[in-house]
Amino acid sequence: MSITFGTDGWRAVLGEEFNGENVERLTIAIGKYVLDNFGYDKPILVGYDPRKSADEYAAFTANVLKAKGFTVYFSSRVVPTPILAYNALEKNACAIMFTASHNPPEYLGMKFIPDYAGPATKEITDEILSNLDKGFTSGENGFFHKIDFGSKYYEHIDKLINFDKIKTLKTNIVFDGLYSASIGYFDEILKQKNIPFHSLHMYHDFEFGGGMPDPKPRFLKDLITKIKNSPNSIGLANDGDADRFGVINEKGEYVSPNEIIAILLKYLVKKGYEGSVVKTVGSSILINLVAQKLGIDVIETPVGFKYVGEEMRTKDVIIGGEESGGLSIKGHIPEKDGLLANFLILEAMADSGKSLCELQEEIYELAENRFYNDRIDLKLDNQDEISLILDKVKTFKTIGKYNITSIDTKDGVKMMLGHKTKILVRPSGTEPLLRIYFETNSEEKLEYLKEEFIV
Repeated sequence: MSITFGTDGWRAVLGEEFNGENVERLTIAIGKYVLDNFGYDKPILVGYDPRKSADEYAAFTANVLKAKGFTVYFSSRVVPTPILAYNALEKNACAIMFTASHNPPEYLGMKFIPDYAGPATKEITDEILSNLDKGFTSGENGFFHKIDFGSKYYEHIDKLINFDKIKTLKTNIVFDGLYSASIGYFDEILKQKNIPFHSLHMYHDFEFGGGMPDPKPRFLKDLITKIKNSPNSIGLANDGDADRFGVINEKGEYVSPNEIIAILLKYLVKKGYEGSVVKTVGSSILINLVAQKLGIDVIETPVGFKYVGEEMRTKDVIIGGEESGGLSIKGHIPEKDGLLANFLILEAMADSGKSLCELQEEIYELAENRFYNDRIDLKLDNQDEISLILDKVKTFKTIGKYNITSIDTKDGVKMMLGHKTKILVRPSGTEPLLRIYFETNSEEKLEYLKEEFIV
């Protein structure tokens, strides 16, 4: 049975590919990677989100690694991925997180976090996969420690976020726990800081209330209804393992991650942060225009936070983010953190004394444009068709009446039609499917490009 790593870890259906045999195979392969590169002195942390059997498989992995001779720190409760990652940095350790992030409830997965506390690079995951079924000789008896990873993170976040500023916020905070790993952490920090809030869905449920642990409008209907019926309120949520965020403004409207990244970039520059902004090819042109107005350089990466995190580890970066709802900032870990994002939004609002709706309008005024997006999924018969279509798209010179001014192939094919219009064609990575993203500054132009773009 094959094990493959996607953009961030291995995921599979629980009870099918995700079973005890495969978990043990991957656990030993990870153990061999840690042993070969660091020796037995490198501790390994093990955590899990609220998914079905995640705690049981995590305990199984912890015991396998202990038996192999490692010092293992095992989470005493459900833990968000960014909190486990921060502890990896703080303890100079590697970590294994049992999560399937925002995937449907029937999925479970394993995510390897190196000691730099960001997503594993392709070089690392390739080495781990090459270790499958090789095994290694066990060392002396290892050690098992059961601990709560929250306290060290709390100390760290207290240095990054101005909670006294958030206390002055006049807007009501509504937190949708969404049955996710952020429950017991995000709300706990607000309680510790005496910051009032209202809440929904504040218990762990591996069925995620019959929905998905994905903080998008489709799964935030209760939160949206609550905000619409609660004057002067905003809504905040996270995905299953709390590395992504979802935000609802005072009108009950979903605020895109692209808008949030742009708002926070502007705010952090005002706070005195210096450096560049990192975004993926799939992220909005809005961020580029805001950065340009602020005099900030933009670094663009392939889709996936592992690429964003790698830039954050090697360059001076104010904020790094992706369109799917992940971000981090200078001084934090090179891993997306939905808890941090939520706190930063509250701080930016409190500092400005403005509503989130007003901050959105400010960003569009700064960019002098409002952007419209859509995506078309093109299902194919097989993977071979993908490269044929991508090769064809690379030869395009025009789309309808618009000239293509530049082409970028770092991840699929990104075509710029001037500096305010983008079409991105990229493979899904998991099935014979091409995703075609459209972005421009006019709804009419968006519809025209969708009609004219034929592959």
